[in-house]
Amino acid sequence: MATDYDAPRRSEADELAEDSLEELKARRNENQSGVVDVDEDASAENFELPGADLSGLSGEDLTVKVVPKQADEFTCSVCFLVHHRSRLAEEANGRLICRDCA
Repeated sequence: MATDYDAPRRSEADELAEDSLEELKARRNENQSGVVDVDEDASAENFELPGADLSGLSGEDLTVKVVPKQADEFTCSVCFLVHHRSRLAEEANGRLICRDCA
């Protein structure tokens, strides 16, 4: 098939502008499908979870030194986090509560 390179080029937008309303409705109904083709395995691979254990991928062993609770720290009886004494909001019936939980 011969191509006329001197003829003005037409874009898809030009063709759609000239189509009639009935043709556009017919084309829309032909292109739409009620079935959605989703590959669940491929979409799950794209998500990266925060805090995921990636230590097996890097080949490194992660070590954490655990320090016991110090004398100037307390454990909140609501959130169970260890805080410095300056974060103590109230002490009622032997229960220590931090400022965040009070």
